[in-house]
Amino acid sequence: MTRFADLPREEQRRRMEETVRTYFDGCNEADVDKMSSQFTDNAVHYFPPGLDGPWIGARAIAENWRRLVMTIGSAWSIERIIGEPESLQAAIEWTHWKTALGGYLRGDEWYKFDPETGKITEIRAFYASSADGREALTLEGYDYEANLYQMDTPVPRPHPDAVAARAN
Repeated sequence: MTRFADLPREEQRRRMEETVRTYFDGCNEADVDKMSSQFTDNAVHYFPPGLDGPWIGARAIAENWRRLVMTIGSAWSIERIIGEPESLQAAIEWTHWKTALGGYLRGDEWYKFDPETGKITEIRAFYASSADGREALTLEGYDYEANLYQMDTPVPRPHPDAVAARAN
């Protein structure tokens, strides 16, 4: 079988989108097997602080979403999806409908895909949440430095214009 990373770029892009959509179909169907089959066994789903994350393992991810379907009436829609075969990543914008609570949540997620199988290895969820006084609002358990994220502000602060305005 051909490695996912060796497929033509458009085929990779198509399969990335199909994998994410199948995962979301499984979420909406509360189908643990359908969801978990889209992940590598050791996949990780990261969340903003205070949301009991990260969830580790394909089965744990799927069982947690099923639990939310059953308890708060969760349902999801994909609003937009972008696949980038060159980095084996995709980004989506979604809505998480919480029908039993009468509300919804909008957010974005970054997906990483396994170069061998094309299955999801990682999801990083980002969405609006109330600031709770923390200095840094980051995903709990995610190693930003190891994943080569900028660890300091990219430009000097305060801005020179702000300094000049304060002096006047």
